Amino acid sequence: MNIVLFGAPGAGKGTQAERLVAERGLVQLSSGAMLRASIAEGTELGVRAKDILSRGDLVSDEIIVGMVAARLDDDDCAKGVILDGFPRTVAQALALDDMLIGRGLGLDCVIEIKVDEAALFARIENRAAKSGSARSDDNADTLRKRLAVYHERTAPLIPYYSEKGVLQSVDGMNAVSDVAAQIDVILG
Repeated sequence: MNIVLFGAPGAGKGTQAERLVAERGLVQLSSGAMLRASIAEGTELGVRAKDILSRGDLVSDEIIVGMVAARLDDDDCAKGVILDGFPRTVAQALALDDMLIGRGLGLDCVIEIKVDEAALFARIENRAAKSGSARSDDNADTLRKRLAVYHERTAPLIPYYSEKGVLQSVDGMNAVSDVAAQIDVILG
């Protein structure tokens, strides 16, 4: 099973992906986590990405697509993946389609986690407080920039995936367990 989780920054994609990993044995491919790991390791990609992410901008499609394509080839992805934070653009969605077709696979479901954007600011502050140290992109100014980028580049995925007949939406403003229940109904 190959699933895409998407929604505005702070919508809860990572939280739901982690749950699906634990309950369904799928592999979470979080573009953000992969980039943060590269930054922590000080790789060439990490050094380039650190500056881009700290400004709230998106890393280029070429870098992200290459990173995801390489990861899809790992043995642990054979049972299925949850794509979290990828694709973020229609160009990336087209690249994902090609990646999956080239591997004889398809996309089973795209789940949009809808949230109230005003509430996202409180979520980001809460996430920073719980972790004890904020991620470099966990602040109001960066969130404003990320939301603008989301509306410009990522929101067009809604009609793209709707036309393909794979888009489902859940109410991300509910409790985490209620969002999980909505997703479980979709996935069967």
